[in-house]
Amino acid sequence: MITEDFVAENNAARAANLEDDYASLGRQLRRRGIDIDQVAKGVAGFRVALPSWAVGTGGTRFARYPGPGEPRDVFDKLDDCAAIHRLTGATDEVSLHFPWDQPKDLPALKARAEALGLRFAPVNSNTFQDQPGQKLSYKYGSLTHTDAAVRAQAVAHNIDCIRMGKILGSRALTVWIGDGANFPGQQHTARAFERYLESAAQIYAALPDDWSMLIEHKMYEPAFYATVIQDWGSSLMAAQALGPKALCLVDLGHHAPNVNIEMIVARLIHVGRLGGFHFNDSRYGDDDLDTGSINPYRLFLVFNELIDAESRRASNPTLAHMLDQSHNITDPVESLISSTIELQRAQAQALLVDRKVLAELQADNDALMASQTLKTAFTTDVSPILAKARLMNGAAIDPLGAHRASGYRQACAAARPAARGGGGGGGIV
Repeated sequence: MITEDFVAENNAARAANLEDDYASLGRQLRRRGIDIDQVAKGVAGFRVALPSWAVGTGGTRFARYPGPGEPRDVFDKLDDCAAIHRLTGATDEVSLHFPWDQPKDLPALKARAEALGLRFAPVNSNTFQDQPGQKLSYKYGSLTHTDAAVRAQAVAHNIDCIRMGKILGSRALTVWIGDGANFPGQQHTARAFERYLESAAQIYAALPDDWSMLIEHKMYEPAFYATVIQDWGSSLMAAQALGPKALCLVDLGHHAPNVNIEMIVARLIHVGRLGGFHFNDSRYGDDDLDTGSINPYRLFLVFNELIDAESRRASNPTLAHMLDQSHNITDPVESLISSTIELQRAQAQALLVDRKVLAELQADNDALMASQTLKTAFTTDVSPILAKARLMNGAAIDPLGAHRASGYRQACAAARPAARGGGGGGGIV
């Protein structure tokens, strides 16, 4: 439905206006000593993985309201991800979550992805939820459970995720656990962390040589009193204890309100342990809202640190970027398209920062003008750059407009049976 010919035809009606807007912005940036083509090239090279689970409607612990054309299985999810990539040109990787996405024929799934122009990003394990037929429960923890048999079961699942990921061509495992306590005294916090390290070491030992282990922290939920891996410090301690293939993953919603996330990014880059991001946005906590929908300036500041690190040639592994959102009331495909655009926007804005001038202002302790230097980049309307970058990648000048014109959602609704709603919708990690 969303073919190269359709995208080209949709772009034809917008190409003249884009060239005019791009040329105008190029003249403005030239006066600031910025080559617009270089910025567009940088944006065109940006990639972010799509989470397989986010192309379906999310939910809360109260209810889930599925929309039309919900994906029925992981193959439908790949179709949706491919549609998003054709429109954005920036999402050619898919992150799977096992056992949510556990097909019987992994080679067939890999072949389907390749036919759609997709690859597989880091795979995700699930030991925060009991599955049908599971022998032992994770109600009181998984990798940190007091029962060694439960820990062994959780370790075995993670190792199985590595096995499946190898077949699919993935090169990383993301580990997030909900382990912790809801009451003081419920858990021996020191020993719980020790049990985590012991379990994680067994998973780490099973990693292929070219793989990495991404340790994801979360401040709270479902363990509200004490979470075992609750902050970037705990994540870093674990990564350093495990070895060089263990890295820290930063989810933008997994922090206390008003925490300076961009500074955490800088610190992790400093020690060479930043593994990547789960991008989303939040108003109160781990809201998993569309990226850039609430606090776009914070997103820009995160990318400012990333671009700064690149300009300094800071030593850090290649980052794994992924969207991690829950779309409860919007079309998931459209939300993922919108979020991808906002990530491209933040990168383009960060590329506009005059780093030489900023460094001089920082050295002179000129707080106001240093801040204004960032604001100048952030307030620049880079939309023509984003559209040009998508055009360079053979994608849509206006992805959201093209998606609605394609009738993709309506076609999915006709082909896929309606999904049932219900209570206890379940959150997204």
